[in-house]
Amino acid sequence: MTLKLADDSQSPDVRRIAVVTAGLSEPSSTRLLADLLGEATKAALLEGARDAEIEVVELRPLAHAITDALLTGFPTGDLAAAVESVASADAVIAVTPVFSASFSGLFKMFFDVLEPGTLDGMPVLVAATAGSARHSLVLDHALRPLFSYLHAVVVPTAVFAASEDWGANGVAGDLRTRVDRAAGELADLVVRRPALHRVDPFGDVPDFASMLGS
Repeated sequence: MTLKLADDSQSPDVRRIAVVTAGLSEPSSTRLLADLLGEATKAALLEGARDAEIEVVELRPLAHAITDALLTGFPTGDLAAAVESVASADAVIAVTPVFSASFSGLFKMFFDVLEPGTLDGMPVLVAATAGSARHSLVLDHALRPLFSYLHAVVVPTAVFAASEDWGANGVAGDLRTRVDRAAGELADLVVRRPALHRVDPFGDVPDFASMLGS
């Protein structure tokens, strides 16, 4: 399921950012971090005179469909729309909770569903959440290797948020600094990467009557 936070546009100055979040609770600190990163990336792109369309892909409601897709070999329904959102994006923000010192199974299963080559050359910002800062190494020993294997271009700054980063008065200053730095790096990669030309693959197919007439 996707949530569009900006109007669609065919302008080359509008870039699409897919935010994949694998939080399992409601509300979720994983979703909160994902929203912060999406908003910061949009703001960074606006500073460079580019607008952004943020599409949030929540994996929790897609869990059964993801399992079905792994068994059948193809996604359907809302999952197919989520896969298309990622495949057609100009960049991806990927956020997972930490389970057993790594990304969550649901997070990994979603990226297993993608067709090979989907993320080739794609700018990606990785982030994770957990209860303790001692889990922060997950960014370098699990998330970076995964997206490097998928041939994505991962931004230098990865973002980790522990429980202490969410204070009673909002987001801790250190987390905000990391979010803004990572978002700026992602926006820079997006600006330097040519905007995708999204062409309907069936746009030039003649109708059935025309083919019969010829």
